[in-house]
Amino acid sequence: MTLHPSIQALLSEIDAFCREAGMSASAFGWEALKDRNFVGDLGKGRLPSVVTIDRVRNFIRSRQEATAA
Repeated sequence: MTLHPSIQALLSEIDAFCREAGMSASAFGWEALKDRNFVGDLGKGRLPSVVTIDRVRNFIRSRQEATAA
C-alpha cells in the first residue's frame, strides 16, 4: 500500500520522536491520543483528521520542549 505523502511524513515524525524518546509506537498512541493502535493503523492506511494531526504534533512539540528545558 502506498501512503499519502503527508501521512508518510507524519509517520516519519512519530518514528523519529519515538526513537529519540525511547517510546514504543503503542505507548506513543496511548499518551498522545489514548489510542494504542494509532501508529499501526496509520501504516495500514488510516486517514486522521486535521485535528488529530495537530494533536499528535502538539504532543511531540510539548514533550520535546519539556526535555529541552
